[in-house]
Amino acid sequence: MIKKLFSYAGEYKKYALTTPVLVCGEVILEIMIPMIMALLIDQGIDKGSMPTILKYGGILVVFALISLLFGIASGRTAAMGSTGFAKNLRGAMFEHVQDYSFANIDKFSTASIVTRLTTDISSVQMAFQMMTRIAMRAPMMLVFALIAAFRIDSKISLIFLVVLPILGVGLFSIIKLTFPIFNRVFKKYDNLNGVVQENLYGMRVVKSFNRQEYETKKFKAASGEIYSDFVKAEKLLAFNAPLMQFSMYTCMILLSWFGARAIVACGNDAAIGLSTGELISLFTYVMQILMSLMIISMLGVMLTMAKASAERILEVLEEESTLQDPENPVYDVKDGSISFENVHFSYKHTDGGKEVLTGINLKIESGQTIGIIGATGSAKSSLVQLIPRLYDVDEGCVKVGGVDVRHYHVESLRQQIAFVLQKNTLFSGTIKENLRWGKEDATDEEIEKACKLACADEFISKFENGYDTYIEQGGTNVSGGQKQRLCIARAILKNPKILILDDSTSAVDMKTDALIRQAFATEIPDTTKIIIAQRIASVQDADQIIIMDDGKINAVGNHEYLMENSDIYREIYESQNRQGGGLNA
Repeated sequence: MIKKLFSYAGEYKKYALTTPVLVCGEVILEIMIPMIMALLIDQGIDKGSMPTILKYGGILVVFALISLLFGIASGRTAAMGSTGFAKNLRGAMFEHVQDYSFANIDKFSTASIVTRLTTDISSVQMAFQMMTRIAMRAPMMLVFALIAAFRIDSKISLIFLVVLPILGVGLFSIIKLTFPIFNRVFKKYDNLNGVVQENLYGMRVVKSFNRQEYETKKFKAASGEIYSDFVKAEKLLAFNAPLMQFSMYTCMILLSWFGARAIVACGNDAAIGLSTGELISLFTYVMQILMSLMIISMLGVMLTMAKASAERILEVLEEESTLQDPENPVYDVKDGSISFENVHFSYKHTDGGKEVLTGINLKIESGQTIGIIGATGSAKSSLVQLIPRLYDVDEGCVKVGGVDVRHYHVESLRQQIAFVLQKNTLFSGTIKENLRWGKEDATDEEIEKACKLACADEFISKFENGYDTYIEQGGTNVSGGQKQRLCIARAILKNPKILILDDSTSAVDMKTDALIRQAFATEIPDTTKIIIAQRIASVQDADQIIIMDDGKINAVGNHEYLMENSDIYREIYESQNRQGGGLNA
């Protein structure tokens, strides 16, 4: 897992590899400083030799400054390496998600992907920085300090071997208890992000129904779960400090007791026993050893948290798109003809994999206008989503231009199909920038023509900045009908062979709806047009009207045929005309 993630360090590997070298230099100098202090005390202060004091004092200053420089340099390289690693990892994740099929996206919730791109990567970034710097420094300091302590007095240094196992067992127990808590916290972050996302996306609905208090309670509940788990973990981690202090003071008391006896026994002569300076050095090494051990324990907690995050990140990176181009793909879409041959389909990651389309057989000629109507949940949208291969069928096949969609190069296929989804989406930017999603190099004249076909030019021309009017994220500063017309214009601008409108004129008035359909018939007659609608008036003039019922085709025909032969169609027509021709189902 570490090897896979480290591969994303890319050009920042040099910083990650330089950091341990700098840390090693810093640690060696910090180990040597107590030795110089011992010489300063024993040979300078105790003997009252000012030249010796100045000599070793100067060496201490030089070592401290060099150690500081090593520390600053290692901190800088660790920060650059970790932030660069996080940047590459975040970019790789985002780019990988772009290749996902709708089925892949169904598997990961939006909130979960956002959490993985933010919180999880931040956790891994912190762990990466700690691994290159702190994780190298603490073990090295522990080993070198132990070696230095045993070099001074091997018998007294046995005190460390008594205290270290006690401290180690205690810290290991804390890590073991906190791991499952931190492991489940990140899953609860998904829920929290989901609550926030839902609330912000539906803010207008929340306010119109005065549900602010309910949403606040829901947020507090999700946030409270995270708070509760963190409190439990922090209560356990709080034992680190007293355990550390107990070990430290125990070592100091034992060192003071045995060290004083050793100094007295040898007359403070370092040549035959222990000196005052060496005892002070041992106190320093106690601090370094125990602090290193505590840092290692904290590293264990951090790396445990990072491990859970790393697994979630790798889930996204290792997820393969369910839609893959064949070995020898077809790039040219001959025409806009469509055929469904014994198609069965289900959403595998939702609703228990229940089949939503059963035994669909349908043939649409190129250039035809097709209307699709049916009750909510009758799988109208599911049917048309198979045409641009947003999903793959379970059985049977869908053909476009006489070729199975699975044999096409996906990008080439979708380039010839314009899809206006049921949920209209506009992005932050000007109207021109939004429309050029359909065709990046579209001229102003092409944009205006597409907007006239979609009856969008009439309201755009009234804006102060016209086509340069800025659209807020999600199109919040335009009405529902205006948003639909802009999305239709964006689709027309692609000049596709197939145009699919999934209930895309529901917010448009009847007159405008009729004008759009009339423009389609006269201006893009060779384009196959599929219109999903709730109003029969929107599809009444279609070449064929398909009645969907519970995932199956109930009837197919033109308006006159269905009025005579389809009870469902006649019932819908009569119910919509009951209000005096309003046709507003």
